[in-house]
Amino acid sequence: MTVSLNSMSVPMSAALEIAQHALRDGLSRAIDDYRPGYHLAPPAGWMNDPNGVVYFRGEYHVFYQHHPFDAKWGPMYWGHAKSADLVHWQHLPIALAPGDDFDRDGCFSGSAVVCGDTLALIYTGHTWLGDVGDERSIRQVQCLATSVDGIRFVKHGAVIERAPQDTIMHFRDPKVWKEDGYWYLIAGARLGDMPLLPLYRSTDLHVWEFLNYVSGGREGDGYMWECPDLFRLNGRDVLLYSPQGMPPQGYDRLNKYQTGYRVGRMDNEWNFTGGPFIELDNGHDFYAAQTLLAADGRRLVWAWLDMWESPMPSQAHHWCGMLGLPRELELHADRLCIYPARELTALRKAPLPSTPWWEESGTRWVPEVNGDMLEIHVHLDMLDCTDGHVGIALRCSDDGHEQTLLYYDAALQRLVLDRSRSGAQVTGQRSVSIDPTQERLALRVFLDRSSIEVFDENGRFSLSSRLYPRPDSLGVKLFNHGSGGRVSITKAWPLDSGWL
Repeated sequence: MTVSLNSMSVPMSAALEIAQHALRDGLSRAIDDYRPGYHLAPPAGWMNDPNGVVYFRGEYHVFYQHHPFDAKWGPMYWGHAKSADLVHWQHLPIALAPGDDFDRDGCFSGSAVVCGDTLALIYTGHTWLGDVGDERSIRQVQCLATSVDGIRFVKHGAVIERAPQDTIMHFRDPKVWKEDGYWYLIAGARLGDMPLLPLYRSTDLHVWEFLNYVSGGREGDGYMWECPDLFRLNGRDVLLYSPQGMPPQGYDRLNKYQTGYRVGRMDNEWNFTGGPFIELDNGHDFYAAQTLLAADGRRLVWAWLDMWESPMPSQAHHWCGMLGLPRELELHADRLCIYPARELTALRKAPLPSTPWWEESGTRWVPEVNGDMLEIHVHLDMLDCTDGHVGIALRCSDDGHEQTLLYYDAALQRLVLDRSRSGAQVTGQRSVSIDPTQERLALRVFLDRSSIEVFDENGRFSLSSRLYPRPDSLGVKLFNHGSGGRVSITKAWPLDSGWL
């Protein structure tokens, strides 16, 4: 089946040419001190949400929210990159530009699907009805664009022109999938301060039937659920979304906004019922996650590795924003387990030496493991750890002023990521609870030039945060400030560039 090209709009060629020119100009001024070596980031300008992650004609395509004219958020375009192996990426021309009546002020987030031999983008067209930035006066519609080559797209206008209730103004982030011969679309919506997730069905991506609200919020659930995604794993339904306005609770939900999930089931009336909301990542920077069913059946997920209203020092360098590593999701009982995509082992260069257990009190430099693009496997032995901290310091400066700490806190029984001295502007701790009966932690740590991603070997948690140390802060140390604990580096590799 090929999507009909009827009612196409005027080509975007002029707007895209202006945007590409701005991107080239920004690239000529960009400074690369913080630019990641193997993560997706824009050549210049601004990046936020991953928009459409899709497998098309033997390649992975990732689209993203993009403002090519400035390193700050502005009218949204869709940036575009592709990869044959999930590891080595190539920038492609900007895919979508705003400017039509239905998307005059932005091509907001959405998703991508393959329909026959056509690649289709379903996105939110955004229009300010009053002053720019006045969220009380907006129009948001769901739009369609298609491509036969995966690079040049033609708009078809709005295919859902209004929300289910006229009083709903916020209505965005469509996620589309195919099941049992139908296309389904879930979106985020807001009725007053009540979040709602409307569900639609279509046979052709053009005409959509409203089915029901899959779910909605109650007090304490926030006022808007962005970037919803609904998929099945191991016979269970998983509802993934990014709530805004959920209050912090103890060590949980400390970021301005969160991304998390509930595990349950969808009934025949299109109502989802499930367990509690669980954060998908416990670091400082992880938002707007979107999944993809890979060709081999794995459920992969990408997210924006930043957070609204957080420090973004790279803006002064004429670019801003990056995506996290592609990750694999598995469902065990009522919890999602999260792992770095197995393809990422292709980034490894010659292995670095391991270290013996460090169990003495104090600190030990590890000169053999050094750099800003590393994969490090860290083991923490906590069997006899009764007090203090035991762990690893990364991106350490020679003068001791900069370092990022990852350690087990015996008193709190928590694994802590501490970026109080992680470089320009950032600060704060994030942590996860560790079962007191657990004797050992095995962690995979990925360092890129301005990020850290920590994965539990068994998939139970991840911690993802941005860092902005000086380029020469490259050292690694093991430390034990207590009694009974031990730490070692069991494996380590410098990592290669992920860009073609």
